Order: sequence, then C-alpha cells, then structure tokens
Amino acid sequence: MKISNNLFFGPIDNLNSQNFFQILIIRLIFCYDPLLKENNLTNLTLIGLGLHDEKGISLQGLEKAKRATYVFAEFYTNYMPAIKISNLEKLIGKQVKILSRKEVEDHAQEKILVHAKKYPCAFLTPGDPNIATTHIDLRLRAEKEGIRTSIIHSASISSAIAGATGLQNYKFGRTVTIPFKSTSISEIPYENIFENKLRGLHTLALLDINSESHLFMSIPEGLTIIIEMEEKLRKRCTTKNMLAIGVARLG
Repeated sequence: MKISNNLFFGPIDNLNSQNFFQILIIRLIFCYDPLLKENNLTNLTLIGLGLHDEKGISLQGLEKAKRATYVFAEFYTNYMPAIKISNLEKLIGKQVKILSRKEVEDHAQEKILVHAKKYPCAFLTPGDPNIATTHIDLRLRAEKEGIRTSIIHSASISSAIAGATGLQNYKFGRTVTIPFKSTSISEIPYENIFENKLRGLHTLALLDINSESHLFMSIPEGLTIIIEMEEKLRKRCTTKNMLAIGVARLG
C-alpha cells in the first residue's frame, strides 16, 4: 500500500483496521507534506537550537519563531552552556516562555496545546527536537488534539559526535545514558556498551543531567560508574588500555 512518495507498507489485503490506523497516523505525523509547508498551516513547530548557544538556530527556525504568536522553550533535556535567553529573545523579537520538565510532560495541555489550537506557536529545544522522546510525545499529543505540527531540525550530539571525534558515523552502536547513582547503579548502560563492543561498534554515552537542580554529571563521574560496573560484572567490557574520548561543550 503506497501512501506517500517515499513510503510503502505492503499489500492492503494484509492490513487489519488497527494497522491501517497506525499507518494513517504515521502518514499524518512523520511524512513530509509539501502542501502543508507551502500553505504554512502548521500551528505548532518544534525548532532545534543546536548545540551551544542561541546562534545555533537555523535561519528557517528563526523565521518560524518570529512568525509565532507564542514561543516556548525547554532546557532540561540538554545543557546549552553559552545560551542567553535575553539574546535569544532579541533574535526572535519576542518573549520566550521557559517551561520546566513538569510543565512540558505533565501540563502540556494547558501550557502549550491550548494556545496552539488557536495561534501559531513555536517550541524551542536544545539540539534536534526529534532526538528526545519527550518532544516526540508532545508532537503526538498535539496531533491527537487536531493541531498541525512540523519539525525544524538542527545539530545534535548524535549527529555531531562523529565529526567532532573523527570516528566513522556508521560504526556507532546503540546510544546509552549513564544515570546518576541512587541506591544502586543501573546495569543497562554497561550491558549495552558490552553488546556494542562485541559487534565492534563505538558507544555514545550521554551523561545524566538535572537542570532544575543544576546537577551535571562530569566525564570522570561517568567513567567511574562504568568502571564500578566492570568490577561488579567482570565481562571485560572495559579494560585499562581501552580508549575513551570525553567531549564537553561541543559547538
């Protein structure tokens, strides 16, 4: 069943009603729609800010933000060390409402979507909007409310890490996040690093942050957690001669 110029989902005879509904949702949300872009009908645009400061926003993203009636932003999914909200507001020419994790994830309806139903809105995010699952969830919720959405991409650590380190992009395996220590240390990052190593793949390990408490895991802290897991599980996931590259403040 061909439902766009670049997607094919197989014979219609093999589809049940649930699968057909899922395909329609995918078509609605994730396919490029030239007509929608041409007529500028989007009411909620998620715009990536890039890696470092407010200058990472694309010209397309800046233009879209300037047209928006309301501009929202979040900075809890990633740390942008040099961004200044006052400079960002000068670029856009209007106030930017900074939202917390709780406001985005638990109260998006009254904080964002109620406005997007009536007016064009922009939601600014660190990096690329589609990298964080919370942004994808926001977009899905908006579409379910009948709000047209679009994405304006930007650089993210996932796209920039290969260029910054000189490593080949196709040799990266599954990305992991190393969380802060609590009562115990999660074994999941270690296991995923181990699986990548078995396949001869690099691992991008993201270090945990808690922006509201101003807690940012350092590279030595992240390495210490991995070493502690090695001492516990002893799978030789990490060794003394293993090369690790630390990247901070990229951009």
